[in-house]
Amino acid sequence: MPAWGRTHPLLVPLSSAEHLAFLAERRPWTGAAPGQVSFLQTPAWAAVKRGWRAESLGWLVDGRLAGAALVLYRQVPRLRRWFAYLPEGPVIDWSVPDLDQWFGPLLDRLREAGAFAVRMGPPLAYRRWSARTLKDAAGPGRRVGDVLPDRVEPLGAVVADRLREAGWTRCGEEGAGAADAQPRLVFEVPLAGRDRDGLWTGLSQEWRRNVKKAAKAGVRAEVAGPEDLPGFHELLGVTERRDGFRLGRSLEYYQRQYAALNSDVPGTMRLYTARHGGELLAAHTLLRSPDGARVWYLTGASADHRRDVRPSNGLQWRMLCDAHAMGASVYDMRGIPDTLDPADRPFGLVRWKLGTGGEAVEMLGEWELPLQGAVNRTLHRAMKSYLDKR
Repeated sequence: MPAWGRTHPLLVPLSSAEHLAFLAERRPWTGAAPGQVSFLQTPAWAAVKRGWRAESLGWLVDGRLAGAALVLYRQVPRLRRWFAYLPEGPVIDWSVPDLDQWFGPLLDRLREAGAFAVRMGPPLAYRRWSARTLKDAAGPGRRVGDVLPDRVEPLGAVVADRLREAGWTRCGEEGAGAADAQPRLVFEVPLAGRDRDGLWTGLSQEWRRNVKKAAKAGVRAEVAGPEDLPGFHELLGVTERRDGFRLGRSLEYYQRQYAALNSDVPGTMRLYTARHGGELLAAHTLLRSPDGARVWYLTGASADHRRDVRPSNGLQWRMLCDAHAMGASVYDMRGIPDTLDPADRPFGLVRWKLGTGGEAVEMLGEWELPLQGAVNRTLHRAMKSYLDKR
């Protein structure tokens, strides 16, 4: 653990190589649990984001790198002022009693860079619900937040209190304005300590039946390459129209994402496809954390026809098994809606992910802090309004 009593952390700029090397090492002395390193905190993510400038920063304790952060800056239109954003970061020891040891140097640096406000997303779980708990709780008008959780994470609860005491505001609460940019409610399938048979029996009977149906029908689930991104993007458009959502991402965005995330560590992002009779029926993207402890199912797309051969179930089973073979501790299926009402259209996604036998996890969410007085609080409101329209 860092020697807090002897030396305060020193904030220094990091090269991309230094940043990535730190994230790739599992360092229990930092206090970071396996899987707490998000792909959004990798230096490569800066190349994915257009319209933001970025810098990598690190905290040194007694000459050792003890924490790191990717900071993204978005300029207020027509002004030389910046909004600072640390998506799902920073990567630090959140268990230390005095978080100002980390944030004091960081906030000084952000002010020097011209930032008038900062938003961050501590990569900590807050509450957890098992699939069984949520299945039993489903009903008219019900929401995940209405259900007593199976577990409240002590560290998440403590950090939330410490941030409030330090003047941070949780986004979307108590009139705090814009909601989180990243999903607060996610769905995770634990992999650590389980074998493949355990993963299989953890699936619902419907899921197991659908995976078998895909295999019997001859659905081929495999890792594809960037040449299949146009097909993935075309299916994504079909999925958006069918399910009533709009990501608004161009093919160029996914091509840039694939190239950037694989630039430093090939295989960080994979595209998986499911074909039947040579026809592309589903395509999903998978990301791997720098320390290998977490794998994300990030974006999924599927056709409107031949759904009877269950290509998405077959594809997810292949991805789940691959994540297990990689040695990941968690398979993260990213966001789910809050609804438990079977009459709500979004509940279909919740029900589908519940079938994997994992758990819903409320993350600590995103928090904001104005940096320089009343004038900057006005700028802060203007910037949030601008970002909401992007």
